[in-house]
Amino acid sequence: MSLSLAAVGAQSATYELNYDFKTLALYALGIGAKASELDYLYEGRGPKAFPSFAVVPAYPVLTDLIAKSGGNFAMVVHGGQSVRVNRPIPPQGTLRTVGTISALYDLKRMSQMIMTTTSSLDGEVICTTEWSLIFRDEGGFGGPRPAKVDIPKIPKDQSPSWTHEEIISPEQALLYRLSGDLNPLHADPEMARSVGFEQGPILHGLATYGFVCRAVTQRSCAGDAARIRFLSAQFKKPVWPGETLRVVGYEVDDKVLLEAFANDRPDAVIAQSWAEIVR
Repeated sequence: MSLSLAAVGAQSATYELNYDFKTLALYALGIGAKASELDYLYEGRGPKAFPSFAVVPAYPVLTDLIAKSGGNFAMVVHGGQSVRVNRPIPPQGTLRTVGTISALYDLKRMSQMIMTTTSSLDGEVICTTEWSLIFRDEGGFGGPRPAKVDIPKIPKDQSPSWTHEEIISPEQALLYRLSGDLNPLHADPEMARSVGFEQGPILHGLATYGFVCRAVTQRSCAGDAARIRFLSAQFKKPVWPGETLRVVGYEVDDKVLLEAFANDRPDAVIAQSWAEIVR
Protein backbone atom coordinates (compact mmCIF):
# COMPACT_ATOMS: atom_id res chain seq x y z
CA MET A 1 0.00 0.00 0.00
CA SER A 2 1.29 3.45 -0.88
CA LEU A 3 -1.15 5.36 1.34
CA SER A 4 0.24 6.40 4.70
CA LEU A 5 -1.98 6.53 7.79
CA ALA A 6 0.50 9.05 9.17
CA ALA A 7 -0.93 11.49 6.59
CA VAL A 8 -4.14 11.90 8.61
CA GLY A 9 -4.11 15.44 9.91
CA ALA A 10 -1.74 16.68 7.21
CA GLN A 11 -2.48 20.21 6.09
CA SER A 12 -2.00 21.76 2.67
CA ALA A 13 -0.34 25.01 1.86
CA THR A 14 -2.65 28.02 1.62
CA TYR A 15 -3.66 28.75 -1.97
CA GLU A 16 -5.05 32.02 -3.30
CA LEU A 17 -7.64 32.36 -6.05
CA ASN A 18 -8.03 35.85 -7.47
CA TYR A 19 -11.36 35.75 -9.26
CA ASP A 20 -13.76 38.12 -10.98
CA PHE A 21 -16.94 38.02 -13.04
CA LYS A 22 -15.23 36.08 -15.83
CA THR A 23 -14.23 33.32 -13.39
CA LEU A 24 -17.80 33.00 -12.11
CA ALA A 25 -19.37 33.18 -15.57
CA LEU A 26 -17.00 30.54 -16.97
CA TYR A 27 -17.85 28.24 -14.07
CA ALA A 28 -21.58 28.82 -14.56
CA LEU A 29 -21.27 27.95 -18.26
CA GLY A 30 -19.29 24.86 -17.26
CA ILE A 31 -22.24 23.58 -15.23
CA GLY A 32 -24.70 24.28 -18.03
CA ALA A 33 -26.05 27.76 -17.27
CA LYS A 34 -28.29 29.18 -20.01
CA ALA A 35 -29.09 32.71 -21.18
CA SER A 36 -32.20 32.58 -18.98
CA GLU A 37 -29.82 32.51 -15.97
CA LEU A 38 -28.25 35.85 -16.83
CA ASP A 39 -27.72 36.78 -13.17
CA TYR A 40 -24.94 34.16 -13.11
CA LEU A 41 -23.39 35.06 -16.47
CA TYR A 42 -23.42 38.84 -16.87
CA GLU A 43 -21.28 41.33 -14.96
CA GLY A 44 -24.07 43.90 -15.27
CA ARG A 45 -25.97 41.83 -12.72
CA GLY A 46 -23.07 40.98 -10.42
CA PRO A 47 -22.78 38.22 -11.43
CA LYS A 48 -24.08 35.97 -8.68
CA ALA A 49 -22.17 32.81 -7.75
CA PHE A 50 -23.57 29.31 -7.48
CA PRO A 51 -22.60 27.82 -4.09
CA SER A 52 -21.05 24.83 -5.85
CA PHE A 53 -18.35 27.25 -7.07
CA ALA A 54 -16.78 26.65 -3.64
CA VAL A 55 -15.01 23.59 -5.08
CA VAL A 56 -12.99 25.71 -7.54
CA PRO A 57 -10.57 27.37 -5.08
CA ALA A 58 -9.99 23.92 -3.55
CA TYR A 59 -8.58 22.28 -6.71
CA PRO A 60 -4.90 23.00 -5.90
CA VAL A 61 -5.52 21.83 -2.32
CA LEU A 62 -6.83 18.55 -3.70
CA THR A 63 -3.62 17.96 -5.66
CA ASP A 64 -1.48 18.93 -2.66
CA LEU A 65 -3.21 16.56 -0.24
CA ILE A 66 -3.36 13.58 -2.59
CA ALA A 67 0.41 13.92 -2.89
CA LYS A 68 0.76 14.10 0.92
CA SER A 69 -1.41 10.97 1.33
CA GLY A 70 1.06 8.85 -0.63
CA GLY A 71 -1.76 7.53 -2.82
CA ASN A 72 -1.62 6.94 -6.56
CA PHE A 73 -3.18 9.83 -8.52
CA ALA A 74 -4.06 7.43 -11.35
CA MET A 75 -6.19 5.30 -9.01
CA VAL A 76 -8.36 8.09 -7.56
CA VAL A 77 -12.09 8.39 -8.21
CA HIS A 78 -14.44 10.94 -6.65
CA GLY A 79 -16.83 9.33 -4.19
CA GLY A 80 -18.75 12.25 -2.74
CA GLN A 81 -18.82 15.99 -2.25
CA SER A 82 -20.36 18.52 0.08
CA VAL A 83 -20.24 22.31 0.18
CA ARG A 84 -21.40 24.68 2.90
CA VAL A 85 -21.65 28.41 2.20
CA ASN A 86 -21.78 30.78 5.16
CA ARG A 87 -22.80 33.74 3.03
CA PRO A 88 -23.11 34.37 -0.71
CA ILE A 89 -19.78 34.33 -2.56
CA PRO A 90 -19.08 37.91 -3.76
CA PRO A 91 -18.72 38.64 -7.50
CA GLN A 92 -14.98 39.24 -7.15
CA GLY A 93 -12.20 38.94 -4.61
CA THR A 94 -9.34 36.78 -3.40
CA LEU A 95 -10.18 33.50 -1.71
CA ARG A 96 -7.53 31.91 0.51
CA THR A 97 -8.04 28.16 0.81
CA VAL A 98 -6.39 25.59 3.03
CA GLY A 99 -7.22 21.91 3.45
CA THR A 100 -6.68 18.95 5.77
CA ILE A 101 -6.69 15.16 5.38
CA SER A 102 -9.39 14.37 7.94
CA ALA A 103 -9.43 10.57 7.66
CA LEU A 104 -8.18 7.51 5.78
CA TYR A 105 -10.51 4.51 5.82
CA ASP A 106 -9.97 0.89 4.82
CA LEU A 107 -12.67 -0.38 2.42
CA LYS A 108 -10.98 -3.80 1.99
CA ARG A 109 -10.36 -3.67 -1.78
CA MET A 110 -10.24 0.13 -1.81
CA SER A 111 -9.56 2.98 0.58
CA GLN A 112 -11.27 6.29 1.25
CA MET A 113 -9.67 9.64 1.98
CA ILE A 114 -11.73 12.44 3.50
CA MET A 115 -10.43 15.93 2.81
CA THR A 116 -11.86 19.17 4.16
CA THR A 117 -11.15 22.72 3.01
CA THR A 118 -11.87 26.22 4.27
CA SER A 119 -11.96 29.30 2.01
CA SER A 120 -11.71 32.78 3.50
CA LEU A 121 -12.12 36.28 2.08
CA ASP A 122 -10.57 39.18 3.98
CA GLY A 123 -10.19 36.94 7.02
CA GLU A 124 -13.83 35.78 7.01
CA VAL A 125 -14.69 32.14 6.29
CA ILE A 126 -16.98 32.15 3.26
CA CYS A 127 -17.31 28.45 2.50
CA THR A 128 -16.15 24.99 3.51
CA THR A 129 -16.04 21.74 1.56
CA GLU A 130 -15.68 18.04 2.25
CA TRP A 131 -14.37 15.62 -0.38
CA SER A 132 -14.61 11.82 -0.36
CA LEU A 133 -11.91 10.32 -2.58
CA ILE A 134 -11.66 6.61 -3.36
CA PHE A 135 -8.31 4.98 -4.11
CA ARG A 136 -8.85 1.80 -6.11
CA ASP A 137 -6.76 -1.25 -5.13
CA GLU A 138 -5.38 0.52 -2.06
CA GLY A 139 -7.37 -1.27 0.65
CA GLY A 140 -6.78 -4.15 3.03
CA PHE A 141 -4.26 -2.32 5.20
CA GLY A 142 -6.08 -2.90 8.49
CA GLY A 143 -7.12 0.69 8.94
CA PRO A 144 -10.39 1.95 10.44
CA ARG A 145 -13.72 1.58 8.67
CA PRO A 146 -15.75 4.70 7.76
CA ALA A 147 -17.91 6.16 10.48
CA LYS A 148 -21.67 5.91 9.96
CA VAL A 149 -23.19 9.11 8.61
CA ASP A 150 -26.80 10.17 9.13
CA ILE A 151 -28.03 10.73 5.56
CA PRO A 152 -31.63 11.95 5.00
CA LYS A 153 -33.68 9.35 3.14
CA ILE A 154 -36.35 10.02 0.55
CA PRO A 155 -39.74 9.13 2.11
CA LYS A 156 -41.11 6.01 0.44
CA ASP A 157 -44.65 7.40 0.32
CA GLN A 158 -43.73 10.84 -1.10
CA SER A 159 -44.00 11.73 -4.76
CA PRO A 160 -41.32 13.99 -6.28
CA SER A 161 -41.84 17.70 -5.76
CA TRP A 162 -40.24 18.35 -9.15
CA THR A 163 -38.23 16.83 -11.98
CA HIS A 164 -35.66 18.79 -13.96
CA GLU A 165 -34.22 17.53 -17.27
CA GLU A 166 -31.35 18.91 -19.35
CA ILE A 167 -29.34 17.63 -22.29
CA ILE A 168 -25.64 17.83 -21.50
CA SER A 169 -23.71 19.43 -24.34
CA PRO A 170 -21.16 17.19 -26.11
CA GLU A 171 -18.60 19.90 -25.26
CA GLN A 172 -19.59 20.23 -21.59
CA ALA A 173 -16.57 18.47 -20.06
CA LEU A 174 -14.20 20.47 -22.28
CA LEU A 175 -15.83 23.65 -21.00
CA TYR A 176 -15.98 22.65 -17.34
CA ARG A 177 -12.29 21.71 -17.18
CA LEU A 178 -11.36 25.35 -17.86
CA SER A 179 -12.39 26.13 -14.28
CA GLY A 180 -9.44 24.11 -12.98
CA ASP A 181 -9.96 20.34 -13.18
CA LEU A 182 -7.65 19.49 -16.11
CA ASN A 183 -7.70 15.70 -15.68
CA PRO A 184 -7.29 14.33 -19.27
CA LEU A 185 -9.87 11.66 -18.48
CA HIS A 186 -12.47 14.32 -19.31
CA ALA A 187 -10.91 15.40 -22.61
CA ASP A 188 -8.76 12.69 -24.21
CA PRO A 189 -10.62 9.73 -25.83
CA GLU A 190 -7.49 7.55 -25.76
CA MET A 191 -6.95 8.26 -22.08
CA ALA A 192 -10.59 7.43 -21.34
CA ARG A 193 -10.37 4.13 -23.21
CA SER A 194 -7.14 3.21 -21.43
CA VAL A 195 -8.94 3.24 -18.07
CA GLY A 196 -12.03 1.41 -19.28
CA PHE A 197 -14.36 4.11 -20.63
CA GLU A 198 -14.90 2.90 -24.18
CA GLN A 199 -17.61 5.52 -24.78
CA GLY A 200 -15.02 8.24 -24.39
CA PRO A 201 -14.31 11.00 -21.85
CA ILE A 202 -16.76 11.22 -18.98
CA LEU A 203 -18.22 14.38 -17.48
CA HIS A 204 -16.57 15.56 -14.29
CA GLY A 205 -18.50 14.42 -11.24
CA LEU A 206 -18.35 18.00 -10.00
CA ALA A 207 -19.91 19.22 -13.24
CA THR A 208 -22.83 16.87 -12.62
CA TYR A 209 -22.88 18.20 -9.04
CA GLY A 210 -23.13 21.72 -10.47
CA PHE A 211 -26.02 20.70 -12.72
CA VAL A 212 -27.81 19.43 -9.60
CA CYS A 213 -27.09 22.73 -7.84
CA ARG A 214 -28.65 24.63 -10.75
CA ALA A 215 -31.70 22.35 -10.70
CA VAL A 216 -32.28 23.09 -7.00
CA THR A 217 -31.75 26.80 -7.68
CA GLN A 218 -34.41 26.86 -10.38
CA ARG A 219 -36.96 24.46 -8.91
CA SER A 220 -36.79 25.06 -5.16
CA CYS A 221 -35.22 28.53 -4.82
CA ALA A 222 -37.00 30.60 -7.52
CA GLY A 223 -33.67 31.17 -9.26
CA ASP A 224 -31.86 32.48 -6.17
CA ALA A 225 -28.86 30.22 -5.48
CA ALA A 226 -28.03 32.25 -2.34
CA ARG A 227 -30.83 30.33 -0.63
CA ILE A 228 -28.76 27.13 -0.86
CA ARG A 229 -26.58 26.87 2.23
CA PHE A 230 -25.44 23.24 1.92
CA LEU A 231 -25.29 20.65 -0.85
CA SER A 232 -24.09 17.07 -0.48
CA ALA A 233 -23.98 14.24 -3.02
CA GLN A 234 -22.57 10.76 -3.56
CA PHE A 235 -21.31 9.95 -7.06
CA LYS A 236 -22.50 6.48 -8.10
CA LYS A 237 -22.15 6.22 -11.89
CA PRO A 238 -20.36 8.20 -14.61
CA VAL A 239 -22.20 10.61 -16.92
CA TRP A 240 -21.21 11.19 -20.54
CA PRO A 241 -21.53 14.46 -22.47
CA GLY A 242 -24.53 14.21 -24.79
CA GLU A 243 -26.67 12.36 -22.27
CA THR A 244 -29.86 13.75 -20.74
CA LEU A 245 -29.58 14.38 -17.02
CA ARG A 246 -32.76 14.06 -14.98
CA VAL A 247 -32.68 15.48 -11.44
CA VAL A 248 -35.54 14.54 -9.11
CA GLY A 249 -36.22 16.62 -5.99
CA TYR A 250 -38.29 15.90 -2.88
CA GLU A 251 -38.92 18.92 -0.66
CA VAL A 252 -39.00 18.01 3.04
CA ASP A 253 -39.00 20.90 5.53
CA ASP A 254 -35.81 22.94 4.95
CA LYS A 255 -34.22 20.24 2.82
CA VAL A 256 -34.49 19.07 -0.76
CA LEU A 257 -33.66 15.37 -1.10
CA LEU A 258 -32.21 14.57 -4.48
CA GLU A 259 -31.22 11.89 -6.95
CA ALA A 260 -30.14 12.13 -10.57
CA PHE A 261 -30.32 9.79 -13.57
CA ALA A 262 -28.73 9.82 -17.01
CA ASN A 263 -30.72 8.88 -20.13
CA ASP A 264 -32.91 5.83 -19.42
CA ARG A 265 -30.36 4.09 -17.21
CA PRO A 266 -32.20 2.75 -14.14
CA ASP A 267 -29.43 3.32 -11.59
CA ALA A 268 -28.90 6.77 -10.13
CA VAL A 269 -25.72 8.57 -11.12
CA ILE A 270 -26.04 10.77 -8.02
CA ALA A 271 -27.73 9.46 -4.88
CA GLN A 272 -27.84 10.11 -1.12
CA SER A 273 -27.92 13.77 -2.04
CA TRP A 274 -29.60 16.69 -0.37
CA ALA A 275 -29.59 20.46 -0.16
CA GLU A 276 -30.36 22.65 2.84
CA ILE A 277 -32.12 25.82 1.78
CA VAL A 278 -33.48 29.01 3.28
CA ARG A 279 -37.27 29.09 2.87
